Amino acid sequence: MKICFAPLTKVYGSSFDEPGFWRWSAARLAKLHFDIITVMNGMWQGRSKLFWGGLLVLGLLVESCLLAAGVGWVMRQEDIPLNLGADRTPLSAGVPTLARETPAGETPSPPPLDEETPAPQASETPEAPPPQATAFEPPVFDNPPPGKIVYVCFDGEFDQSCIMNGDGSGQRQLTDVKATNFYPSLSPDGRQIVFSSNRDGNFEIYRMDIDGGNVEQLTDNMGNLFAPEISPKGNRIIFTAATGSAQNIWVLRLDNGNTRPFTDTGSDIDPTWSPNAEQILFASGRSGETQLYILNADGRNVRPVRRSSPLLAGGRSDWSPDGGRIAFYAGPVGDRDIFTAAVDGSDVRQLTDGGDNLAPTYSPDGEWIAFTSFRDGNNEIYVMRRDGSQVTRLTGSPNSDWQPRWGP
Repeated sequence: MKICFAPLTKVYGSSFDEPGFWRWSAARLAKLHFDIITVMNGMWQGRSKLFWGGLLVLGLLVESCLLAAGVGWVMRQEDIPLNLGADRTPLSAGVPTLARETPAGETPSPPPLDEETPAPQASETPEAPPPQATAFEPPVFDNPPPGKIVYVCFDGEFDQSCIMNGDGSGQRQLTDVKATNFYPSLSPDGRQIVFSSNRDGNFEIYRMDIDGGNVEQLTDNMGNLFAPEISPKGNRIIFTAATGSAQNIWVLRLDNGNTRPFTDTGSDIDPTWSPNAEQILFASGRSGETQLYILNADGRNVRPVRRSSPLLAGGRSDWSPDGGRIAFYAGPVGDRDIFTAAVDGSDVRQLTDGGDNLAPTYSPDGEWIAFTSFRDGNNEIYVMRRDGSQVTRLTGSPNSDWQPRWGP
């Protein structure tokens, strides 16, 4: 720009570093245009051999100067300093933002929506690398809970059946098929697992060894079957059978494969055997609201668990090993808590408070309760003492871990 403007300052008496240069009057611009036309006319009249070459060079020079002068005029009008000296700011430092002072009491106007926001400039100090995520480490117990816990672990595509020790160690996935494999529970001797899977179409009941081997299908085309549990005597499996919108409790005999329904209301789910195999606890909406019920092992004498509070209880529940108490969850969706009560529904005790907690299950010694909770933002499995103390997280997968069932 300086090379271009220097001749013009000689003719028009202003320096491009002075404000006068940026406030040319219309007369000066007209005179500049007239002088250019005069020179070009003289060259035409003289038929100069250099006419075409001179015209090209002069035209390019004039065009460059007019453009530079115009840009400079705009920058001066916006009060942007023009510094072309040795200390000029390099282009890599960015372009200053066009702005004006806002008078006192006036709210500054937001920039137009189509105005591009300058990209932030890189810091001279290199950024530290982001911290690496650390794998979840199961806790260390002074007196670890006994037995094993089977549970559902989501692999990013399907629910799979998994197993771990009662203290959270030894976690491993048992099923690995492109299908849902959930509702696992352990046999009384701890050597086998029954679960529900739709690997062959409908949800059927399957059995496998504790290491995931010897998978065997136990039912066929009875609808969709869920929540299987082997009786303490090891001879029958109780489960939920869903046909259309109706869900009922059924029993399968393992010695001959015969099945028969225990309920027929169409709203009965999640059965679990009492420790002596003489009663079955389950949830039902038969009265219009989900509550816990008990029936005898022969399917007779269905009666509700008396409520001593207005809480609505339902879903997966469990018996204490001595058969004297039951553990269940209750409360509104998204804010459910774990409770225990006497089998007749008296002596209700709340063990958790917040976090949305479900599916409690007693440890074999009755001292611990495992359950699912959302308290840390993800479905994970926790244990706590039977009085609600010493709550400890056992799983830490980025995906959901849920439906725990304790066994030997």
